[in-house]
Amino acid sequence: MTTTTAAAVVESAGAGFHLTQIELADPRPDEVLVRMVAAGVCHTDLGVAAGALPFPLPGVLGHEGAGVVEEVGSAVTRVRPGDQVLLSFTSCGRCADCRDGHPAYCAAWLPLNLLGGARADGSPTVTRDGAALGGHFFGQSCFARHALVDERSLVKLPAGAPLDLLAPLGCGVQTGAGAVWNILRPRPGATLVVTGAGAVGLSAIMAARLTPATRVIAVDRVPARLELAAELGASHTVDTTTADLAEAIGEITGGRGADGVVETTGNVTVASAAVGVLAARGTAVLVGAPPFGSTVPVDVNFMLPGRQVVGLTLGDSETESLIPVLAELVSDGRLPIDRLIKHYKFEEIQRAADDIVSGAAVKPVLRF
Repeated sequence: MTTTTAAAVVESAGAGFHLTQIELADPRPDEVLVRMVAAGVCHTDLGVAAGALPFPLPGVLGHEGAGVVEEVGSAVTRVRPGDQVLLSFTSCGRCADCRDGHPAYCAAWLPLNLLGGARADGSPTVTRDGAALGGHFFGQSCFARHALVDERSLVKLPAGAPLDLLAPLGCGVQTGAGAVWNILRPRPGATLVVTGAGAVGLSAIMAARLTPATRVIAVDRVPARLELAAELGASHTVDTTTADLAEAIGEITGGRGADGVVETTGNVTVASAAVGVLAARGTAVLVGAPPFGSTVPVDVNFMLPGRQVVGLTLGDSETESLIPVLAELVSDGRLPIDRLIKHYKFEEIQRAADDIVSGAAVKPVLRF
């Protein structure tokens, strides 16, 4: 028996989110039916809804879900009905990178998560009146009251965990934290720069505060975001509407530059400037995703003193290892992501999306 539920469907590129009834397929052996309790809204959802990526529309997006398991497939071992779960990306579990503990670099990552709109074999997880819709987004498509989820997208949470607070751990928070902890790994006294004080950038700043880095520099163009960054752990802030980034970093670091940069804006001009402030042996982590085909010029001689540029997907996280740690840090008050969150009813999803674009919300979280 299929499951009929309400979902926020994007009918065509730029059309926005509209609630309608859909049907979910029965869980296969490796799938789980989850009743959604909360879901974060991310810039990636908005980019796909706008047509910036070739995801099949009409479709159901959403990839920062949290909910309660209602039904499990016959081969599922991670969870059982009644468990609270957080949803993140999926992966094949069989390729070299998955076996090596790097599922965010799964050989099938793009079709399974971002572009395919269906299971690996092409079959739909979401239909409407018998017609297939784009679904299986990050193995979940959680902008619905129920979601059919890959087991590999699930992380079990303790009973009673605050799902409407923890939902963003599935993408934005783990991306920012992973950039710092998994890639930069700052040594004592290091200087880190974070360009963009949105949800990912602020998560990187909060994660950096839990390391021995002594300078954490937030860069943005919105004074309120910079003020929040300072409250969450930034030692310095740079407003690029009034300051040149290279000059500001040079002044703060005595001309040495930054040991690490987390670039979250996806703006190639900002990315180029961010690489340019690296100290010798420094690393720039590119997190923000510009349109396909975008390039950032690199001066080879500038790179020769050990400078590196690293691309990053979802914090290079192994979700079952990292997400429970993040959840514990949130619970202990050491990762105050509540400062980023603004809650909305599920029916207000379009307003939540509009508030991201306008800057009225850093991280909208829908409550079902």
